[in-house]
Amino acid sequence: MLLGVGTRLQHTQYGPGVIVAVRYATYLISFIHHGIKEVEKTDTGLDEIIPENVTAELETVSDVEKSLLKILRMWSDVSEIVPLGERWKGGTMILQPADKNQKGKEIPVDVFFHKIVMLRDRLRVMEQQINAHKLLSDEEKVNLQQYITRIYGTLTTFNVLFRDKEHWFVGEKSGD
Repeated sequence: MLLGVGTRLQHTQYGPGVIVAVRYATYLISFIHHGIKEVEKTDTGLDEIIPENVTAELETVSDVEKSLLKILRMWSDVSEIVPLGERWKGGTMILQPADKNQKGKEIPVDVFFHKIVMLRDRLRVMEQQINAHKLLSDEEKVNLQQYITRIYGTLTTFNVLFRDKEHWFVGEKSGD
């Protein structure tokens, strides 16, 4: 379930609340009786509260936000600006073959980092397209989503390149 800021929710443990921020894998939710909590987007205890007596013409902020994001991702090659960690700026990656007679390759870290960010953005688009696909069953969507989660887990090695933790790759959580 992809929700936007302002969406009203009911949580089995924390009760009613409203999404105040959306992060990569979590929602920041202001709960009436428990204050602000960070909750995984995949938390099965979350249910969207749908207001009664709403006509079909009315779109919520989260619906508009979802539509705009989908359009922007489909029609633009513009990606989110993600800052590289300070210590890597201007740095170079050196790939050296085991055979010293073969020439190594130097790659600017910024170029490599840009490719990692583009990979992440394209995985997100694929994830959204799977979730919105009308012909896939919920079971098929969950199975494909599990593969994407494992891909993110494989890419956590590259988190060292990101300046801000909110941009990190997140795979399966242990104990879930």
